[in-house]
Amino acid sequence: MADPRLGSHLKAVRVAAGLTQAELAELAGVSRKTINTVENGVFVPSTTLALTLARALETSVEGLFFLTD
Repeated sequence: MADPRLGSHLKAVRVAAGLTQAELAELAGVSRKTINTVENGVFVPSTTLALTLARALETSVEGLFFLTD
């Protein structure tokens, strides 16, 4: 379930890295649909997934996600 307080830079960071959703999904070991739902705020990633995405994109979790309030 989405949390309205969670903001995401995931799509911008992924695009800047030159990766498609499918390529990031492969690096992170998840489906493309998972990447899509996280990018669109439909799904809040687990701590493990957030850390995995940050590692795959060579950034910090805080570089990908932030609180809006």
